[in-house]
Amino acid sequence: MQALGDIFARRRAAQHPIEPQPPSSPEKHSVLNVGGGSKATPIPDYFSGWRHDLLDIDPRGKPDVVCDARELNDMEPAQYDAIYCSHNLEHYYRHDGFKVLQGFVHILKDEGFAEIRVPDIALVIEAVRERQLDLDDVLYESAVGPITAHDVIYGLQSEIVSSGQDFYAHKTGFTPKSLMKFLSDSGFRHIYLAEGAQLAVHALAFKTEPTEWQRNLLDLPPR
Repeated sequence: MQALGDIFARRRAAQHPIEPQPPSSPEKHSVLNVGGGSKATPIPDYFSGWRHDLLDIDPRGKPDVVCDARELNDMEPAQYDAIYCSHNLEHYYRHDGFKVLQGFVHILKDEGFAEIRVPDIALVIEAVRERQLDLDDVLYESAVGPITAHDVIYGLQSEIVSSGQDFYAHKTGFTPKSLMKFLSDSGFRHIYLAEGAQLAVHALAFKTEPTEWQRNLLDLPPR
């Protein structure tokens, strides 16, 4: 898992403006990073060479598009090959998260896919029980300091306080089963879960059957 504190540490480290990227050729793939905070926060290596657009509601990270992800249906449809959304979907109430995912379906091309990463609440609860932790006890250490169980379940308290914005609070939670159903109900027809994500659910969701190129790129099982 990309630790919660590490995400915010990289956001705070982004002190220089991002140089605008040159216009992409028609052949170049594009990925929309939803809620990534800053382009200083890395995205997976397999997006290297793609046009990387950042969408965020918080202008501090200088996103390409300042927008509430609940309003993606207002954008031009079928314009992105992929969406990357890491530890952002839990920041919406469940009914609003449904709007966000429907927006993903709207702006993805027919063969596009979404990569979703969220905390696995079931694993967090299991870790709390096994280690006999209280909510304010440290669950793990990160680049910005200790992360408590309360931070993972309800949102990083230091970021909520420093930003003065309650959209950094967590308003819902997921397990692998609930995330798969959420994606399916939103219009994704082929969903794959990655293994070994620490305290997190990592899903790849497709509108149509993945192509062979996508299977090779993302190391998906063969048909």
